[in-house]
Amino acid sequence: MRFSLWSFIVDQRSRQPPVLKVDLTGKTVVVVGANTGLGFEATKHFATMNPKRLILACRSQSKGQAAVDKLKAETGYAKAELWIVDLAEFESVKQFADKFERDGGRLDILVENAAVALFEYAATKDNWETSLQVNHLSTSLLAFLLLPAMIKTAQQHSTSPRLVVVSSDTHYWVKMDKNLSENPDVLKTLGSAEYCTEKNMKERYQVSKLFTVFFVRALNARIPSSTPLIVTAVNPGYCYSELRRVLSGFRAVMDWLMEKALAFTSEVGSRRIVWAALSHQNQPDKLRGEYVSSFDIQEVSDVVLSPEGIKAQDRSWDELVDILGKVDPRVNTIVDQYLSRDISV
Repeated sequence: MRFSLWSFIVDQRSRQPPVLKVDLTGKTVVVVGANTGLGFEATKHFATMNPKRLILACRSQSKGQAAVDKLKAETGYAKAELWIVDLAEFESVKQFADKFERDGGRLDILVENAAVALFEYAATKDNWETSLQVNHLSTSLLAFLLLPAMIKTAQQHSTSPRLVVVSSDTHYWVKMDKNLSENPDVLKTLGSAEYCTEKNMKERYQVSKLFTVFFVRALNARIPSSTPLIVTAVNPGYCYSELRRVLSGFRAVMDWLMEKALAFTSEVGSRRIVWAALSHQNQPDKLRGEYVSSFDIQEVSDVVLSPEGIKAQDRSWDELVDILGKVDPRVNTIVDQYLSRDISV
């Protein structure tokens, strides 16, 4: 599928339906990046549906606590829990997963929303380019480490847990570099200081969201059809957001003008995230491995569907498992125990 500028404008100017609501009594919801923007607005919506547990996974203790207090003031929901996770540090992700293994219990909905958009190379403590680690590597690591809790929830409560990973329609704009699609070390290349030139960093956010789509499709292809776990990528649309707060100069001016003309509020964009997490209650399998936008299932980009894209998806999956398996050996165990090596899609 091609996504033109006109398609983008039409989508942004379309009337958006009200938020979908279901009864979440007895269920546990985790929202990553829940203290502001899309994450906070999605959390507010979930809070009105009476979940037993609602966990706000935030990087900052002070900002996270402020979000918990604001959530209570605006919705009356008093059971929200603040858990700390910093996706720029693998150790923080591992500690979050350890805590969930000890204290989390069931897990019905996991929304992975946290992301950054950077235009200059900056390395994390783990020596990866920051936006690649936050938007893709750590997001994937958290998904892997919480996978057993979601599958256990499905088995014990006869339900279909949802893993919702926030992607973007900007993945349509990426043209796959042939040198990358045929590179067995594509992630290591993307994360290196040498590759992160000023030119390449201009598209880093879009590329990271392309790899989000790759991850969702690759993971879904390896989840046995008998496992009632629904993995979905969602595009919330172009919204007012702190994501672009790093912009300056001409970029900042142009973004300000675009926001005034086309941007959704964060609340409106969050409705799409909630829809991905809650829609098709009677037929959840419809959302397996899908990319959803505008409250519907959409075809992914031509690059994703191309032979080069399929090759890049498979190679990046193998490399991702290898990288994260060295970060935390549990990843290899989880892949072997819960996922199939026979690709179904």
